[in-house]
Amino acid sequence: MAEAHRRHDLLDVEPRAWAAVIAERADLAGVPHVATWVADGRPVILRRLHPGEDAGLVPVGLPLPPRDGKRRVGLALPPDAVRPRPTVFLAEARSACPPDWAATLEAVIILAQRHGLAPRPFGSLLWQSLTGLPYLSGGSDLDLLWPIDGPVPPALLDGLATIEAQAPMRLDGEILFPDGGGANWRELYAAAPGDTVLVKHRDRLALREAAAVLAGGAA
Repeated sequence: MAEAHRRHDLLDVEPRAWAAVIAERADLAGVPHVATWVADGRPVILRRLHPGEDAGLVPVGLPLPPRDGKRRVGLALPPDAVRPRPTVFLAEARSACPPDWAATLEAVIILAQRHGLAPRPFGSLLWQSLTGLPYLSGGSDLDLLWPIDGPVPPALLDGLATIEAQAPMRLDGEILFPDGGGANWRELYAAAPGDTVLVKHRDRLALREAAAVLAGGAA
């Protein structure tokens, strides 16, 4: 069954609900950016539900920039306190990239167009493009999500591996399936016949045969 909100979805938060949740977290007092995060127009991102958390709440997170401790702040919000924010695609975020990433991004976008796909950034590139805060550094990865409706094209994985071999950064990320599951593209690319890969959902982790996942089944 498809999930109402999926991992990596961006969500805007109702300001009063944000203030109420933050007020209950003494550990966040004085942490940079957190108190004014929503008032500054910034979204949160849906994260995986941890064991023991209330399944009736929406698990969200936000990462702080490296200069502010690189802390990942996890919160849980009432469903009526959040609303979806439009997806950010790689082509929209490329202006936030370091200059030496330009050729790699162009190659990735061309690869995506060849397969009729629209990759989405996450990680440091996403947050720098959304907030204007300094998340990217010389050691940052290029983290991408690849939503796919059916079987994973082998040429896509081959193409990503070829691009990474010439890139100034590590190319990481997940293939995302219609049911909300996601599998790391590197694991899929390296999987031998009979191997299993980890598939992540909002509320669970599962080991699946790589061949089944590549065929488009991540449930």
